[in-house]
Amino acid sequence: MIADRLRERIRQTGPLSIAAFMTEALFDPKDGYYATKDPIGAGADFITAPEISQMFGELMGLWAAQSWMDMGRPAPFQLVELGPGRGTMMADALRAARTVPGFMDAAQVVLIEASAALKAVQAQTLGPTGAQIRWVDRLEAVPAGPAIVLGNEFLDCLPVRQAIRRGDAWHERMVGLDEDENFIFMLGPPLGVDTDLVPESLRDAPEDSLVELRPGDLQLVETLAARFADQPGRALFVDYGPARCETGDTLQAVKAHKKVPVLDAPGTADLTARVDFESLLTAARAGGLTAYGPEEQGAFLAGLGLEARAAALLQASPDSRQSLARQVWRLTDPDQMGRLFKLVCLDAPGLPEPPGFTAR
Repeated sequence: MIADRLRERIRQTGPLSIAAFMTEALFDPKDGYYATKDPIGAGADFITAPEISQMFGELMGLWAAQSWMDMGRPAPFQLVELGPGRGTMMADALRAARTVPGFMDAAQVVLIEASAALKAVQAQTLGPTGAQIRWVDRLEAVPAGPAIVLGNEFLDCLPVRQAIRRGDAWHERMVGLDEDENFIFMLGPPLGVDTDLVPESLRDAPEDSLVELRPGDLQLVETLAARFADQPGRALFVDYGPARCETGDTLQAVKAHKKVPVLDAPGTADLTARVDFESLLTAARAGGLTAYGPEEQGAFLAGLGLEARAAALLQASPDSRQSLARQVWRLTDPDQMGRLFKLVCLDAPGLPEPPGFTAR
């Protein structure tokens, strides 16, 4: 059991960072959440935009096809998805993108997936597309060459650290044990040199403020910057969070579409935290990438032609009016996914402005 191993680790070495706790709970190869579950869908722990409507993945596919043309139609190129879920978005994307001559012949599909259970589902979902699929465990393992990288609700699953302002220092928030061996949050040592991870705009926040640190985002940006320095490339991320850096605890655990206590039963619930888009874009630009966004999902999808696609599907299936209207509403309404979910694009220098993004 993950909980037993985490308790023993704390007894032996002391309190753990929240990132260490999340890593074990989510990615343990035997008992971790992603190793043991197919968590996506209406009857599972959460539902994502590609599961809500085929239109989402289709528009992602057309976006990728236009990006491929912007890159000069390289052949071959790597079409990469980070955390591809059930494979639904990629299947819908390929169906739409195959209408662009040459795209499918040039595309080499690479899925980056930690879950053996989801790999099996992805293989079944993508089998009918006829695409040759390769699975790797990290972005650095993707074959060299031009690449288009997609990530829907990937960043929010990357382990986070937390820090609390006490006096003139930021102290790491840790996971320890109480006298009954229950997991508890506790205050750890000062961050020291890692204070640089605190967004500059928040470093003078008031006493007891909490900030979330996202070292995984920085590592991803560094990997993309190194890759795109040598070969043309473009990465698109869709996730939830504020446009500007904010203080506050956004770490949550979700099980069967309901929030549950974060530290209870590690490995049985999904753990996520809101994305810090401002820090992500700042790091990307500092690393030499051209960065766009964040764009709110509702406006982005509308700009790509969501309404026109819905109208075409309605014409083909007149009885689907109510269902299509609900799908558009869920994807774009400000009180649903339209405002909270946002998109950012990270480009190799010199590419044209990506579809769906306004000039910055």
